[in-house]
This record gives sequence, C-alpha cells and structure tokens, in this order.
Amino acid sequence: MNTEKQSMEGTLRESDSRSTVPAAVIKRLPRYFRYLRELIRMDKTRVSSAELSEMMNVTASQIRQDLNCFGGFGQQGYGYNVQYLYAKICEILGVNHGFRAAVVGAGNLGKALVRSPMFERRGVSVVALFDIDREVVGTTVGDAPVLPMEQLEEMLCELAVDLVILTLPKTCADEVASRLVNTGLRGVWNFTGKELDLRHSGIVVENVHIGDSLMTLCYEVARGDLLTDEKREDV
Repeated sequence: MNTEKQSMEGTLRESDSRSTVPAAVIKRLPRYFRYLRELIRMDKTRVSSAELSEMMNVTASQIRQDLNCFGGFGQQGYGYNVQYLYAKICEILGVNHGFRAAVVGAGNLGKALVRSPMFERRGVSVVALFDIDREVVGTTVGDAPVLPMEQLEEMLCELAVDLVILTLPKTCADEVASRLVNTGLRGVWNFTGKELDLRHSGIVVENVHIGDSLMTLCYEVARGDLLTDEKREDV
C-alpha cells in the first residue's frame, strides 16, 4: 500500500471517528480552546487533567474521555503539552481553516458582533455586512463594508463567504435563508430566534437563542429561592 493511500485511509478513519463524537463533547471543545489559550498566556508548558478539571469545573475523568474521542494527546505521568493540545483543539474546531464570514443585518447586534475580537481570535474574518437601510449601506463596520441586500447572493459568491451570521428580524429569517442556498455557503450562525434547518442544502445551521440562556439562569435563581424557602419552613 503506497503512502498516499495510507494517508487517505487514515483521514477517512479519523473522519468516521469524529462523526460519532457525542454532541456534549463537541459543545465542550470551545471551553478547552479558551482555557488552553489562557494557560498559554500564563506561559504554562504542560497541564494535567486534574489541573484542567479545577479550571473548567469538569471531572478529570470526563476531560480524559473527551480528549480520547480525538486521540488522547496526553502522556501518563506527564499530562498534556499545552501548546500541542491547543494546536490540536484549534485543528479540530477549524480555527486554522481561514473561514470567511458575512453578517446579514447591520443593526446593533450585528455591529457589536463584528466589533468584538471574537472572530479574529477564532480564525474567522468578517468580510462584509448586508442591510436594507440606505443610511447604513456604504458605511463600514470595523474593516468590513455594509452592502445592499440586493447584492447578497452575488457578493457571497464573489467574496467566497463560508459562514453567514443572521442578525435580522425573525420575520425575515425564512426569506433570507432561502436566498443563501446555492451561494457556496457552508454554515449559518442564526440569531433571528427562528429555528432554521438547511441540511437539505448542505448548509450547517447553529440556532442561537439568547433568551434561552437567560431563562435557564432565571430558573436556577428561582430554584435556589425555592429551596431556601423550603429550608426556612423546615426550621
């Protein structure tokens, strides 16, 4: 078997193994990315699963299980090389792919997202925004121009955009989503509050509901108040 064929089969095996990774593990990967980046800032060269456990409030056993889904990366008695593990997590998360993004909806949320350092830190470059407001079109947000919605399909193709961030009203979500098909787009980060599913077009959608996070917090606080009241009644 030649080297090229071996490499291809190895890649296929890795792809197959990643397709079976539990969703909960995938959701934790960005946390590893953030904490490892912080360790690098602290000039830490190695870290144990126990140390990561204290930082992340995840058991050391869970950390080892998570990382074993992708090959482990650690050595018994040594722990993890921080730089190496960070590089592997970046690779898994696609940080080094150079993804290009566009924001549809240049309102307060869209502008705030573009102006944050979040995209740059994760290897994503925002190349354009789109809006219907003629007072906004022609301006720039950061280094990205605001373009008219009439040019959406054309410019997504021309700019080779991989990811679109939707920050427009919920009522516009379906119409705009239908326009994203056949633009070469690969993913949508959806803040509209409308559940979108574009799998039939080969586009991955991450539906974000900020209110859900707030309500989860409210539940936890309310639950804590309830437990406190029950304890008081027992006294």
